[in-house]
Amino acid sequence: MSVGEPPVREEFRLEEFSDYLRFERRRAPATVAAYLRDCRRMVEAVARAGKRFPSDVTLADLRAHLADLTEQGLAARSMARSRSAQRTYFRFLLEEGHIAADPTDGLEAPRAGRPLPHVMSYEQVLAVLEAVRPEQTHAGRDRAMLEVLYGSGVRISELTGLRVRDLRLEEGLAVVRGKGDRQRFVPLGGSAVRALRRYLRDARPRQERGSSEGVVFLNHHGRPLSRTGAWKIVRRHVDAARAAGTPLGKVTPHTFRHSFATHLLEHGADLAAVQEMLGHADIATTQIYTHVDRSYLREEHRRFHPRG
Repeated sequence: MSVGEPPVREEFRLEEFSDYLRFERRRAPATVAAYLRDCRRMVEAVARAGKRFPSDVTLADLRAHLADLTEQGLAARSMARSRSAQRTYFRFLLEEGHIAADPTDGLEAPRAGRPLPHVMSYEQVLAVLEAVRPEQTHAGRDRAMLEVLYGSGVRISELTGLRVRDLRLEEGLAVVRGKGDRQRFVPLGGSAVRALRRYLRDARPRQERGSSEGVVFLNHHGRPLSRTGAWKIVRRHVDAARAAGTPLGKVTPHTFRHSFATHLLEHGADLAAVQEMLGHADIATTQIYTHVDRSYLREEHRRFHPRG
């Protein structure tokens, strides 16, 4: 504990927690020491914020603490352990009746050891977009698909599940259904909106044969495009760009999502806005969750996305 920091109050019951880990959970001595170190650091942090008892600690306090640790450069593996220690600690307090609710519900940390995603440069993205030739049979559909993937950062399942009624083209937005069937608004960007308008006006009516189920992107039978079908379309145009001389690593539909987020952040977008656009729920260690309204999302996208 640094000079000037408040002592850890007995009400936080760290000694009892140590006994719980050693005798009830039978954790190894090294694990007990690490968990206590993590929890003592957390308790000192919330004490500086004026929290006198464990029941005073909120999810926002814990997220702020993890965000501070991230800024200090703590490794992802250590962050994950700190989160685990805090969850174990507060569950112990809950089981013992010292708190009425667990503040770690919803607390997330980075998965340890996750590799960095492959990201295309903006020039590489352009090369793939331009590989869609106007004379190709489904050029309008394919260009709109690629523009939406890069312009909004949606997952391939969200793209193929997109329905015409989900589009708010006059606002530059779409409603997508993400993991857990959670809905969110995503900005599309000017280029994607223009491509969608052309596709919906010129190409999709010719594909529509009464079995589209209202889905935006259709296959050559007029039925909703499958994830596999969408993946093949992306691969075809990536291969064409590569054949035309653009060096590309392994590119999947998800690469457009990674590139979308990376390019926004590189151009100065707020991390919380990007988190909202992507529909992520697991970056509490890098940014405290904030409420972002739709107009702010659109402005962030327009200002910072290369094709906004």
